[in-house]
Amino acid sequence: MQKILLALSATVVLAGCGSSSAAVTGSPSAAPSYPTQDVISGITTDAKIAAELPAAVRDRGTLILGTTITPGLNGLPHAGQPADGTNIGVDVDLREAVAKVLGVRWEVQNGTFPTIIPGVQNGKYDVGMDNFGVTAAREKVVDFATYLTDGQSFLAPADSDLTRVSDITDLCGRTLATSPGSTFQQILENDKAKCAQAGKQPYTVQYFADNAPIWLGLANGKIDVFFGPTLSLKYDAAHIPNTKFLSQFSSTPVGFVTGKGSPIAPALRDAVNKLIATGDYAKILGKWGVTDSGIRQSAINPPSSL
Repeated sequence: MQKILLALSATVVLAGCGSSSAAVTGSPSAAPSYPTQDVISGITTDAKIAAELPAAVRDRGTLILGTTITPGLNGLPHAGQPADGTNIGVDVDLREAVAKVLGVRWEVQNGTFPTIIPGVQNGKYDVGMDNFGVTAAREKVVDFATYLTDGQSFLAPADSDLTRVSDITDLCGRTLATSPGSTFQQILENDKAKCAQAGKQPYTVQYFADNAPIWLGLANGKIDVFFGPTLSLKYDAAHIPNTKFLSQFSSTPVGFVTGKGSPIAPALRDAVNKLIATGDYAKILGKWGVTDSGIRQSAINPPSSL
């Protein structure tokens, strides 16, 4: 485990500082370890879709966005912030592309994952975006305009005896880590009785708002499995030494969050669909290697399995 601890700790430190190939190799001229092609500047405003926004939004030219700040590269492919302080990631490119279609700018305000949806509800934010999966409970209080499909998956240290998780009972007796207030917590809470029903010891869940303690816990043996977003964990397994992606457990539509009945939701939906029709959507997903997570059409409040 010491080897894993050193490898993971080094990677987390680099990621937290905005790692790049230069940082890893020591070569100042090395290319960044993330894609940099421009897939946004050619997108133009669609006047008809822009007119769907409320007059107050059009007049000020901005939409207030609530999201979390993701320094370093360990939040990719969704979002990250390299050493130069810019925001990058598939979520960032998608929201910027949507803003171009709508003819507005994002006024980004950073919150925490558990506070963003309440912030949308109370009017602090016009829109929330933080890889929010569609759930029946969330749809009761906010509206979703979908832009991606993500899933719930498992990652473990490379030397774990687990090779995949086919059923939640495969995790019985193990210590899991995930984020609070998430679809992951909901799944684990819903299924926690299944271990006892199978005659096995229960799994233990630890909740962290920040991923850094999870990586250290995996490295030092205090955490057996990380339960998190499919796209992020696949990215992590490819970039963090001595880890392995186990399997995807379920799949969920992901969307922009707006107030219940807000006219902003249809405008966001139509902007995403315009990007799909023009091919710009496919370019953005292709840049970040997540084409398989694309949607054919954006929808407001699609049916949820959670």
